[in-house]
Amino acid sequence: MSKNNNEIRERRATYTALSGIFLSIFAAVAARHSDELKVRPFDLVMLGFSTYRLGRLVAYDKVFETFRSPVTRTVDDPSGAGQTVVPKGRGIQRALGELMACPICAGTWISAALTYALTLAPRPTRVFLTMMSAIGISEFLNAATEALKWAGHVERMEVGEYQRGA
Repeated sequence: MSKNNNEIRERRATYTALSGIFLSIFAAVAARHSDELKVRPFDLVMLGFSTYRLGRLVAYDKVFETFRSPVTRTVDDPSGAGQTVVPKGRGIQRALGELMACPICAGTWISAALTYALTLAPRPTRVFLTMMSAIGISEFLNAATEALKWAGHVERMEVGEYQRGA
């Protein structure tokens, strides 16, 4: 069997083990606390923004680089627009790196942890969700501001070229 096939099997085994752990914890929490889980619509909104923010924190932010570094590395983005995080190594190391380098993948596990926390310790979890949601909303507003700024810059450049050509 080739080295590549062994690596793929090891990675799949890691994903299977992590999924098994997730499902086991889910079953335990659901069996013990199913009647206590009351996710209100506002909780769901906060879970969404918090998961978004924390997924990006895990995958990209400098503050989390220490925890990512055993399984990922930061490289120049091929577009030249900045840097990106990519998994490193093979097998288990690479599988964990793939999960941490992707904000959506990391967000899946983060969302599960936050939901469990909301069930097991609702009051402190809601405080944490409020903080992370505020940061997540702020990130969206910042992105919108940047997009409008660039769109305005492009428009001004086009108007300037039009006036020079007239």
